[in-house]
Formats: sequence, C-alpha cells, structure tokens
Amino acid sequence: MRLNSPSSAVVLLGIAVLAAIRGFGGAVKGQDSPRADHGKAVARPLETEKEISFDLGRGVKLDLVLIRPGSFMMGDEKGDDDEKPVHKVTISKPFYLGKFEVTQEQWQCVMGSNPSHFRGAKNPVDRVSWEACQAFIKKLNAKFAHAQVTFGLPTEAEWEYACRAGPTSRYGFGDRESKLAEYGWFENNAGGTTHPVGQKKPNAWGLYDMHGNVWEWCDDWYDGDYYKKSPAIDPTGPTAVTSRVLRGGSWSDPAPYCRSSYRYCLPPWFCVCCYGVRVMCR
Repeated sequence: MRLNSPSSAVVLLGIAVLAAIRGFGGAVKGQDSPRADHGKAVARPLETEKEISFDLGRGVKLDLVLIRPGSFMMGDEKGDDDEKPVHKVTISKPFYLGKFEVTQEQWQCVMGSNPSHFRGAKNPVDRVSWEACQAFIKKLNAKFAHAQVTFGLPTEAEWEYACRAGPTSRYGFGDRESKLAEYGWFENNAGGTTHPVGQKKPNAWGLYDMHGNVWEWCDDWYDGDYYKKSPAIDPTGPTAVTSRVLRGGSWSDPAPYCRSSYRYCLPPWFCVCCYGVRVMCR
C-alpha cells in the first residue's frame, strides 16, 4: 500500500485535519418470484437464484449477484509487499454481493440523507466512513429482518475473489492495463469525478465497477503482514488494530491502484470523496 496517489494526498490532508479535531484519537429475481413491498423481500430460496433484488422504497432497488464457493490465488507477487505471499484461499460458503456500488439514491432511501460530495442519484455514494457503512448496514438488516438474510461488508478475501471472477490476472479482465477504461473509472478517464454505476463493462460474474469509481470498504482490519499467517479457508482478517481495508481504487487513482489484489487502509472513522461501499448478504 503506497501513499503517493492523488487520493492519498486527499487522505493525508484529511487525516491531519480530522486528527486535530478528534485528537487523532428481495425480492428474488425469477419468473415466478412475487414482488416485494416497501421494505419487504421474499425469504429464501437464497443461494439458488443468480440474482436477488430488495425493494428499498420509492422505486429504488438493491440488486445482488450470487457468488458461489470456490478457491483462488490471493495476492500478487509483482505487487506491493502487503500483497505477498500469493496464497490459496477457499471461500467455502455462497454469498450475494452488490451488483453495483451503493448509489446515492439507495443510501438516501435507507439513511434519509446523502453525504456525497459528487451528486447524482445513480452515482455511488461517496464520503462515507467504515463506521457510517455499519450504520447503513444496521438499518438494512432491520428493514429486511423478516427476509432471513444478513447484510454486511464483504471480507477482503471475498472481495478479491469476486473481483477476480476466476482469472489469476492483475485485473478481472486480464493483465492489459490499456483495457481498464472499458471496465472502470480511474485517473485517466474519470475527469475528476465519480460516474453513474454500471456504465462500464461488468466482470465475468456480472459485477460492475469493481475497478475504480470509488474505493470500497471491506469488513477486515488491516495488517500488512496478514498474508503470511492468513487462514486458508474463509479468512476474516486480523484482530482489531487501527485501520480497515479498502479495495478497488477510485476515480482519482492511477491504474495500478485499481488492481484486483491492491490493498489500501484507513481508520474506520475516516471519509473523503474517494470512498464508498458495496454490500453483501447471505
């Protein structure tokens, strides 16, 4: 994890300011699936449908894609030190992951407010901390308590597994950095702003914007040496330290920061306009 990207400059400035202030201290999709009412989704059969959808109200849906169990090689021997060693990881249980990054209209429906710097109903919500994402997830779980699902953030391993969608290449689409503009918004094509979700090509598993647009918070705490001791099955990160993991890169970052294996971290209370969220459920 290097701290020399455009978004890192924003981060370092923001941390300095906030440190002074704080003392540094679904309806299931399918032919026969009934529609959901406000705040309602049909309970089970999850883990059989390729996509599920939850009605957040006011015509706003939250779509998730089934990620089946499997194994993959996590990390990159050509990457930063915290991406090594490359090691085999098994995701043993199916889960659903957001088809898109959480949008501003989705956040507004659940939280009643929109903290984003870059405004647009279909743009990803930005300027959200890990702690704010936990509040969003808590409300989602309360809203759909009857649906027999639990929302959360993906673990770092689940995120990378879903981003890769099979290949062992540096990006979900291969190793050619020149193709990144077809799949994501980053420093070279974003024009200094976020963009509506789903405008670029999806990966092989039907997930959009896994590279770029906004960084996505993961559930894990961050440890630069974690890969040297990580469990081989369903790793959930180290015990509490100081920072949480983000993945995927953003509109302000160069292509290498958008790689499938690239790791970033920040304190869980920190937020600027590069950071958003993608939820999972099981």
